[in-house]
Amino acid sequence: MIGSSLSPIEISRFATAFGTFIGGQTVVVGRDTRASGEMVKGSLVSGLVATGCCIIDVGVCPTPTILLMAKKMGVEGTVVITASHNPVNWNGLKLAGKSGCLLSADAQGRFQKIYQSEKVKLVSWDQLGGVETVDGAIDYHIAQILDLDWLNLAQIRQRSLKVVIDACNGAGSIISPMLLRRLGCEVIEVNCTPNGIFPRSSEPTPGALKELCQVVKSEGAHLGLAHDGDADRLVLVSDQGVPLSSEYTYALIADFLVGQRTGGLVATVSTSRMLDDIADKHSVKLHRTPVGVGHVIEKMGKIGAALGGEGTGGVIFPEILHTADGITSIAAILQLLVSSHGSITDLVSLMPRYWMNKRKIGVPSQDVADAILEMALTVFANDDLDITDGVKRVWGDKWVNIRKSGTEPAIRVFSEARSIQDAEELCQSTVEALGFF
Repeated sequence: MIGSSLSPIEISRFATAFGTFIGGQTVVVGRDTRASGEMVKGSLVSGLVATGCCIIDVGVCPTPTILLMAKKMGVEGTVVITASHNPVNWNGLKLAGKSGCLLSADAQGRFQKIYQSEKVKLVSWDQLGGVETVDGAIDYHIAQILDLDWLNLAQIRQRSLKVVIDACNGAGSIISPMLLRRLGCEVIEVNCTPNGIFPRSSEPTPGALKELCQVVKSEGAHLGLAHDGDADRLVLVSDQGVPLSSEYTYALIADFLVGQRTGGLVATVSTSRMLDDIADKHSVKLHRTPVGVGHVIEKMGKIGAALGGEGTGGVIFPEILHTADGITSIAAILQLLVSSHGSITDLVSLMPRYWMNKRKIGVPSQDVADAILEMALTVFANDDLDITDGVKRVWGDKWVNIRKSGTEPAIRVFSEARSIQDAEELCQSTVEALGFF
């Protein structure tokens, strides 16, 4: 959090550790629109330059755009300054290695060792790095999208879709309206001033999208689109002004694209069971990973997956780059819409129907969370268990997953079933069995 845990001193410490980790090589740096971004960038650049790194500053861009530029340039490191879907008073650093690939678990461990030991390598005055500003990142990302072989530009442009986009005044505020217009859409912008003043929750949950829903309905738009702060996620609002669960973004895109290419699907253990049904429909294998985009990306690379993603609204298109990309997701949803000759409401009605229930239970420490998971293994020993991430109890058409949070001392209990009542009951009975009320 800015003003407390994320201080200029701490940022510089991260920067010198990362500069040492990549051996003082070239680093692409970019940021989202948060007001704290310039402060964070100043401290970051200072630490990187002190280790001999040359900086390529691509400016304010979505996370996938920044990582795509790193891929294009083949640099040794990338730092994205963003707190993604977290509140506006937060900020953070997302680290990537060569060519914009997010750090593997092994690489993260090696970086952490340098950071914790503070054994950094600072260079002399005549070996300090420099800073170069490079424009054109947004144009490059759009060009890569428009060149995708599954995108029929003439078909989309002929449909003349009316689309409302809510970028939360974040990093998608410029690129997403620009892409939509390049695709021939009539664009209505909501919260697309890139000033970092978030008028709603940065996480585009249904409850945060009331304004978008109202505008879609009043304007008679075909579709509403919403991003989080760094635009790696995309969430949909139907033509009837109804906010859709973020689970639908990956499910709809997977159902549309996976049949057009070779390779299976990758999703986290807490992503909707719609993905299982879609994989069965197209006779491909679905691989489940622990929660976190890094785990999904790592698995995709190992199996040569056609597509990957999470239920958060993040979809990974390997033909573009290996990270969640809310901008390319816009193109995929529009192509799906025009190819179907129907509406988003029609497409959702054809999807397998499940309901989710989510609980978060605070605990004193991560050690307590670990003890609860051990208890769950004993309490639910007679069930069909998946221990990929926490303890997941699985039945034919429902599941419940108990896992510890990776960001705070808490236990998360997610359930999914064919009805709201069943999902709530499954979540509640699991919580009670673990001694919580």
